[in-house]
Amino acid sequence: MPALTTTSDGFLLHGEPFRIISGALHYFRVHPGLWSDRLRKARLMGLNTVETYLPWNHHQPDPDGPLVLDGLLDLPRFLRLAQDEGLHVLLRPGPFICAEWDGGGLPDWLTSDPDIRLRSSDPRFTGAVDRYLDLLLPALRPHLAAAGGPVIAVQVENEYGAYGDDSAYLKHLADAFRSRGVEELLFTCDQADPEHLAAGSLPGVLTAGTFGSRVEQNLGRLREHRSEGPLFCAEFWIGWFDHWGGPHHVRDAADAAADLDRLLSAGASVNIYMFHGGTNFGFTNGANHKHAYEPTVTSYDYDAALTEYGDPGPKYHAFREVIARHAGVPDEPAPAPGPKLPPVEVELDGRAPLLALAGALTAPVRTDDPVTMGELGQHTGYALYRTVLPASGDGLLRFAGGVGDRAQVFVDGAPVGVLERERHDETLPVRVPHPGARLEVLVENMGGVNYGPRIGAPKGLLGPVSFNGTVLRGWDCHALPLDHLDAVPFTPGDGTAVTVPAFHRGTFEVDTPADAFLSLPGWTKGQAWVNGFHLGRYWNRGPQHTLYVPAPLLRPGGNELILLELHGTTATRAQLTDTPDLGPENTW
Repeated sequence: MPALTTTSDGFLLHGEPFRIISGALHYFRVHPGLWSDRLRKARLMGLNTVETYLPWNHHQPDPDGPLVLDGLLDLPRFLRLAQDEGLHVLLRPGPFICAEWDGGGLPDWLTSDPDIRLRSSDPRFTGAVDRYLDLLLPALRPHLAAAGGPVIAVQVENEYGAYGDDSAYLKHLADAFRSRGVEELLFTCDQADPEHLAAGSLPGVLTAGTFGSRVEQNLGRLREHRSEGPLFCAEFWIGWFDHWGGPHHVRDAADAAADLDRLLSAGASVNIYMFHGGTNFGFTNGANHKHAYEPTVTSYDYDAALTEYGDPGPKYHAFREVIARHAGVPDEPAPAPGPKLPPVEVELDGRAPLLALAGALTAPVRTDDPVTMGELGQHTGYALYRTVLPASGDGLLRFAGGVGDRAQVFVDGAPVGVLERERHDETLPVRVPHPGARLEVLVENMGGVNYGPRIGAPKGLLGPVSFNGTVLRGWDCHALPLDHLDAVPFTPGDGTAVTVPAFHRGTFEVDTPADAFLSLPGWTKGQAWVNGFHLGRYWNRGPQHTLYVPAPLLRPGGNELILLELHGTTATRAQLTDTPDLGPENTW
């Protein structure tokens, strides 16, 4: 018998009445050196459970390679730490997770095949899922409750009713878990909409809902869908995520706490989304694309109970008071804010132009027409495309099909314009100084769509390019992997302004490592690394204006900061501050 079972109106854990009071905490968005701290703070708020997605695309980046289970992806260690803290765990392995995560967690090697019907009973899709589970489940079985571990329930898919109605696919997934030794409770979750619940649920599997308000109405819809069984809100939305160019979303703590109280007063179980959001480090952020493409920012603070940097926010204290009225909280003081690094100024005195390094990073692929980044084997970051312009004079560059997702255009090394997918840009007026001028197009993947039918949309140049109606042929296409920057040949800056994309390097001293926030006044757009760790994307478009630097990344003594700045700048300094800036707030 599984450890967690259901009754007509609730849960039993090892035969005793149990209410799930959980919070979302994604291990892959938190530095591993901070997992214990975040889990302890979850327990101190009164949670008895934590929930996490599993990002398939990062655990299995190569369809023929081994499962990746180290560093940020060391899920077995995270589960051990949760159990050491006395917390149960809800696992949400997908295969689709959404999560504002690149591609919704589906691997690029899978989504790039246009013939595969994603999230369906297409045997090409289910076969890939089965091979992934064959690798994953042996690593997870020791941590399931049946083996004495903390995992008490496993989710089947994720809000599937908003996407499709292939019940055979859902049954395949449930059977796949069972046949690989998962005895624990299975559940689905869907937005509390009758059509979504009908399409996304499965007989014999617990149905949970997702919502952030209108508690009585949404619980009523769950009860209408299933006349008995536990009421469980698997995502109680207490904040929201941000897009570049939009506001920083926040929710009033008292309002969220009142709805949490309504949930618990109704006898329901809950998973707070998010308890602690963390960060989209590196190139991991996703994007939405309904009417226009909207990439998600680097911070995943989510206005959560625990801030991006692990300090209790207003919701932490408000939720702790609510939980204490219904289930009790540990007889220990609430955690205090963590230490912050005193402000430090960093002089970036080393430079290395990016476009000149393209050949050193990878050999070019010679093609007649430009190919996508996926065809170059470059699934995140940047690609560079080069050809020559046959005629001089004023004219119009046309990019058939647009760009994925943002392209900077250069003629003979001089910047001439930018095209963006979110603006549906396909043309750019340029002046060509002479026949044979060099055309270079630097394309940035701003994040894979994570929700809806556009998952797997290609990146890079998406079709032929023409100048004044003449199609340009003969392209050198460069993937630009930025996984290792040790070989970048930095030279001392000469004090002049930089007008092209370039790496900038500087060092700084730290006495005692502590959390910090990277502020970049005078810089426009690019990427940042501290001691080789990829913090993620910055952009003065906002709303986010600082990047979180976790304390474990810093070391006593000398430290290194590298920026890849995509636009011209006269700045030579960056700042590590003790205060985050996520932008002007928009309360919902």
